[in-house]
Amino acid sequence: MIKSKKITLAALVILCITNAFAQQDPMYTHYMYNTLAVNPAYAGSREALTLTGLYRNQWVGFDGAPKNITFTGHTPIGESIGLGLSFINDKIGPITNNQIYADVAYHLRLNAKSKLSFGLKGGVNLFSGNLTQLKTSQNYDANNPSDPATALGNVNNHVTPNLGAGLYYYRERFYIGVSSPKLLQNRIGTTEVTFNGKTTNTNLISERLHYFGIVGAMVDLSSNVQLKPTALVKITEAAPIEVDFTATLVFAEKFNLGAMYRTGDAVGALIGFNLTPQWTVGYSYDWSFVSKTGFNNAAYNTGSHEIMMRYDLIYKDKSKIKSPRYF
Repeated sequence: MIKSKKITLAALVILCITNAFAQQDPMYTHYMYNTLAVNPAYAGSREALTLTGLYRNQWVGFDGAPKNITFTGHTPIGESIGLGLSFINDKIGPITNNQIYADVAYHLRLNAKSKLSFGLKGGVNLFSGNLTQLKTSQNYDANNPSDPATALGNVNNHVTPNLGAGLYYYRERFYIGVSSPKLLQNRIGTTEVTFNGKTTNTNLISERLHYFGIVGAMVDLSSNVQLKPTALVKITEAAPIEVDFTATLVFAEKFNLGAMYRTGDAVGALIGFNLTPQWTVGYSYDWSFVSKTGFNNAAYNTGSHEIMMRYDLIYKDKSKIKSPRYF
């Protein structure tokens, strides 16, 4: 079993960091609380200084499985400008990718109930990886240049800049947005890899364009129960379109209970509490039944856990604040 885990992890990492066509950005079940990370036009839309932290421990029990930490903060400046900042730490096996981005958004009021926001994102990625740590077989030889792990070698704090853009339409009980957070397709190094007797020239990492669509609404089912349906669409070059569908029940604006389905990948459940009008906490569990790499991940892990915390610093001029803020 240990050998199988190492072989599967090695293949997974190699697929993810070379010319992989799979999703490269971290995924979150609490995507509806992580909008700023993918769409800069969201900055300032909550009419408060909003701080959000998320931690995801993916595929628990799988050696070297992904672990992600995201922290975002954003605030309105005046009536029309929003500013934001995001930090993402994404780790899989011996590979770490840190992302630091700043966001600016302009909010155009369309009428008394709705706004359309335009956003830009700019920042850097810091990529590090010691790929010779991957042992792809019991006969692994660190001095053997034909071993894929040796050929891929090491990268330390390689810095690449990037830019992103987005649109976000919102009103009190509905929102929809589209974005591409990384418009530059950076490449890190080129190496010759021999695997199963076949030699190819490949990049250590090649970033792909990602497109995101997000939509959500709030519907009253009764005086104390509301339904919040949301969806996140992820489009990446040469990969199947992936959609997260989530339906959350909100009880007395205090307690949330939801279910999630990720096409071709996972099912999950979410629970959350609005501890105060400012503090929100949440937990989710999802189970991946199919892997994009072709491996049956369910045989090697016990699911994925995620924790979310959000805090709103409400400004003194409460006449301008809509409470509750649904999105």
